[in-house]
Amino acid sequence: MVPVNKERVAELIGGLAKFGKGELGITRLAYTSTDKAAQMWLLKQIEYLNLEVREDVLGNLFLRRAGLDPTLPPVACGSHLDTVIHGGAYDGMCGVVGALEVVHMLEGETLRRGIEVIVFRAEESSRFGFATIGSKLITGKAAPEKFADAARPDDITFKEAVMEWGGNLEEYREAVLQPGSYKCFAEMHIEQGKVLEETKHQIGIVHNIAAPTRFKLHIKGMADHSGATPMGFRRDALVTAAKMILAVETAAIREKEHGTVGTVGIVDVDPGSINVVPGKVTLWVDVRGVEPDSIRRTLTEIRQAAQGTARADGVTIEEEMLTSDTPVALDARLAAQSEEICREQKKSFLHMNSGAGHDAMHMTAICPTTMLFVPCKGGISHNPAEFAENEDICAGIEVLAEILRREAQ
Repeated sequence: MVPVNKERVAELIGGLAKFGKGELGITRLAYTSTDKAAQMWLLKQIEYLNLEVREDVLGNLFLRRAGLDPTLPPVACGSHLDTVIHGGAYDGMCGVVGALEVVHMLEGETLRRGIEVIVFRAEESSRFGFATIGSKLITGKAAPEKFADAARPDDITFKEAVMEWGGNLEEYREAVLQPGSYKCFAEMHIEQGKVLEETKHQIGIVHNIAAPTRFKLHIKGMADHSGATPMGFRRDALVTAAKMILAVETAAIREKEHGTVGTVGIVDVDPGSINVVPGKVTLWVDVRGVEPDSIRRTLTEIRQAAQGTARADGVTIEEEMLTSDTPVALDARLAAQSEEICREQKKSFLHMNSGAGHDAMHMTAICPTTMLFVPCKGGISHNPAEFAENEDICAGIEVLAEILRREAQ
């Protein structure tokens, strides 16, 4: 195995960061022309690897280096290229670049199995309100009808975006991968938290991935003139919304020892005028954790708070469920192997869980799956300040390369 090329890794991550870069960060939403341009640029940079390139009808990209025995399922690795709005340069990108660097490092190795790098489409929820769409669809964890009409205001739907990309949801079953399609899947990612940095560990070996439960709370009061409506006669939907935001926080805090978190990330106010008492508000809520019982308790408390607050404020609150995923346990054998490799390479490691969702959580449906974390500065992610040291990324690539080498033999 040849050593990791640190300069090439830095150049590829830096090159991808130029696509969608603006004053407020990087915005490269799934299925946009910017997303397409980044992918085409990356493919141009790695032409020398002579990989077999395939794109499915959903836009997921597959890059394969053949093994000695084409009848054996390959080993797989990868991540995503899309970002959140005003995001950073490392979330997803270091996993894609790291996987491609592994292919380069193993180029001279004789491997029984092929290695396939997957670039998942639409991992982030920023454009359509749903996360990990590409990996959910190809693993059969969801059907396209769930996402087809999803769209942000003044944007096209998911179905239209896939068509614009050149795909076709009507043929999505062609893209669904069967169990056993891969021997294993491995994803490297920045931690998106500060545990590794604070504890001064180089590698995080992930055992469980938290699952998001995402829903909207539609609050309906009465829009009234802000000057002519006395305080005692108001049914202010935004005041109720403020109470519900605090209720989400309170419910999650009660479960903090179990690692459960709750966030209200979007507040839509109607009519949104300074001289009108808000009549309608929609809250977009994200609850996630690794313990199903803890998640259930958090959701129950939020729903009880909604019922009580609606009665007290004279408004209605309706819940619209968007997605309710189940926390996922990753493969114990692969985690043990990662520990063994870290010890051999004299890298400090920490066994941990992931509070964020990743494509790897869905790949468990079709093959044994593992995940590695590398530190990111201050634990900051989904933010222009997101940063990971190239040395740390390359340390993770070295572990990833050895995992895939062993699994491909």
